[in-house]
Amino acid sequence: MTLQCLTVALLLLLLVAAFPAAAQTRAAASPAADAILAAIESGDVPGAVLITGRRDGVTRTLALGERGKGLGPLAPDAIFDLASLTKPIATATSVLILVDDGKLALADPASKYLPEFTGNGKDAITIEQLLRHTSGLIADNPLADYQTGPDNAWAAICALTPRSPPGTRFEYSDVGFIVLAKLVERVAGTPLPAFAADRVFTPLKMIRTHFGPLDPAMAAAAVPTEKRDGSWIQGQVHDPRAHLLGGWAGHAGLFSTAYDVARWCAMLLRGGELDGARILKPQTAALMTAGLSVPATPLTRRGLGVDVDTSFSPAPRGNRFPVGSTFGHTGFTGTSFWADPASGSFYVLLTSRLHPAGKGDVRSLRSAVATAVAVELLPPAPDPSPVLNGIDVLQRDNFKILAGKRIGIITNHSGRNLAATRTVDLLAAAPGVEIVCLFSPEHGLFGVLDEKIGHGTDDKTGLKVYSLYGETRKPTRDMLAGIDTLVFDIQDAGARFYTYSATLGLAMEAAADAGIDFVVLDRPNPITGTRVDGPIAEPEFFGFTAYGPLPVAHGMTLGELAKLYTSDWNPNPRLPEGRLTVVPVQGWKRDMWFDQTNLTWVNPSPNLRNLTQATLYPGICLLEAANVSVGRGTDEPFSTLGAPWIDGRQLAAALNADNLPGVRFIPTEFTPTSSKFKDQPCRGVSIVVTDRLALQPVRTGLAIAWHLRAIHGAAFEFDKVVRLLQNRSVLEAVRSAQTPAEFQALWSADVEAFRSRREPFLLYK
Repeated sequence: MTLQCLTVALLLLLLVAAFPAAAQTRAAASPAADAILAAIESGDVPGAVLITGRRDGVTRTLALGERGKGLGPLAPDAIFDLASLTKPIATATSVLILVDDGKLALADPASKYLPEFTGNGKDAITIEQLLRHTSGLIADNPLADYQTGPDNAWAAICALTPRSPPGTRFEYSDVGFIVLAKLVERVAGTPLPAFAADRVFTPLKMIRTHFGPLDPAMAAAAVPTEKRDGSWIQGQVHDPRAHLLGGWAGHAGLFSTAYDVARWCAMLLRGGELDGARILKPQTAALMTAGLSVPATPLTRRGLGVDVDTSFSPAPRGNRFPVGSTFGHTGFTGTSFWADPASGSFYVLLTSRLHPAGKGDVRSLRSAVATAVAVELLPPAPDPSPVLNGIDVLQRDNFKILAGKRIGIITNHSGRNLAATRTVDLLAAAPGVEIVCLFSPEHGLFGVLDEKIGHGTDDKTGLKVYSLYGETRKPTRDMLAGIDTLVFDIQDAGARFYTYSATLGLAMEAAADAGIDFVVLDRPNPITGTRVDGPIAEPEFFGFTAYGPLPVAHGMTLGELAKLYTSDWNPNPRLPEGRLTVVPVQGWKRDMWFDQTNLTWVNPSPNLRNLTQATLYPGICLLEAANVSVGRGTDEPFSTLGAPWIDGRQLAAALNADNLPGVRFIPTEFTPTSSKFKDQPCRGVSIVVTDRLALQPVRTGLAIAWHLRAIHGAAFEFDKVVRLLQNRSVLEAVRSAQTPAEFQALWSADVEAFRSRREPFLLYK
């Protein structure tokens, strides 16, 4: 054994002690192993190494098949050409280290550091856009551009014209990561391989991770791909552009083992640190793995150098890793990894699908392995129907409580059962139930209007529909004629100023005046029943956006609020408790988020389109009364905000410096197509939720207001924030606060008092 081999062996033993690994296995009866053996049998791969693990260690190592044609069995520590895994592991991590070092900012244009990278529309391309593949750059420029050396190749890249305006759409681009490698070299003063080795690989003890071309000893141990010029490509990068650039580039050229890649994954899942080596700040690690979409491709989400939810995601994510909250990447040679921050689980799958003939297909292998790993490591899959809404419980019980009743239904498009049948249609067909008329809340019966609404008729049933968001917001005696029971079925959003809770209260008042019964078909609070946040509304603000002394986020279902409304908490005319019936949700617990219920998300209003927006809504909507767009008229309402007068880069930098829990801010530009600042270019910030459990939405919204006032002074209508904050004393305290860190204490007593006050009315544990 040579001294070099002995050193490597000793270091491997030390690594196993520092980052525990499961026993290496060459054959095992498991779905993942079966999938690998099937891929070997079909000729898609000669062999594969699989590592599974959690943030605190490796749980399984499989090495199955051959290293290559005639090269013997594949070892667990085999070295693979990682191909595009180079992007996240080396290039993106290095760029983010420089961000943490304060040497560059994500919002900076790349041309600030690379002045030759200008012209033809490239001047505005930011570092973040390069990392997220939203720069507009082509995927790959012609191979001929690389034939005459690195200098000419770089000149050709600098002459490119983006295919789309920067920041508008996702297009996966190797070219963008070649630019990022050049950026690292220019800012750090050393080439990417040396910087990554010094700041990433060595601290993480990734001892068999190197950029190519590998030295002869390591090359001989590497797994080959296909042939180039009649010889196996082994220890040389397969990617032709990286090869012509000298053996490596920002998009390809890194070689490593599954175990080393696992260490890098564990580092990210541990918030940027592993075994005492801090690689990234916790907030930077969280931001790296948080997905963000762009206007032209709103259903595509990329992290900073990692994939979150794109057309590339289904195979490496499989069928059990959650969509949108997990991340990973693939490489052309057959490499991949995927990770779940919530459970801390991950897998690394390394193959050489190109050996020997360049034709192996690993898409089905990736999916099968990812699914098998997730089944093994993630919590059990939820019951297909763990939660029943009130209407489903009512239907299950054959609508008995409404038998013989003449009813009016207060509902909208969100009133539907698990099979997506409208509550109106279910009750129209229910035995012994007669519907007299319907009532619709703000946004109308179909939830699409952002204006005052007149009365109408439901086309399907022919029933009269009275609007409670027009000339009146409370059912009148005439509207209630012939009704003995009002039925309420609407999905709420959990915020005081979301007007469905006021419609509930006003309708209960009308029922009390008319002496009729009231039934609430309950639904979950989408942002959990534990989130109570913000100051209590003061009496001067009581009305349609504050039905009584509620905090900004009340953490109750509408059924629970209805019970509260019958108590002496309510300063308004009250329905007698005996006339209220709540049909409770079955299977919902207070700490459950909507995405844990297996219920179908239906936008409760036109601009609340996903759970992330609903989570941010209690804080970001506070700004809407002032001269700020909160993203209405864009694809990201309530997770985007801005105005023509805002300096987005300065605002993002100030907010990120506060290290607000669970959230990061990215400068952005947008032009709303409706609502405030319609058709006017706005600058502002995109809001990325990195930890929804830690997020403090009201503190976040008021921190934005505080910084807008500090940066822009009288240009920001700070005083108008009180319209939805609805507490003047708290707003004045925010005005005089030295830092946003002081905010949460301003309403902590209110929150605790309300928690105690609501306790007798809670229906769910």
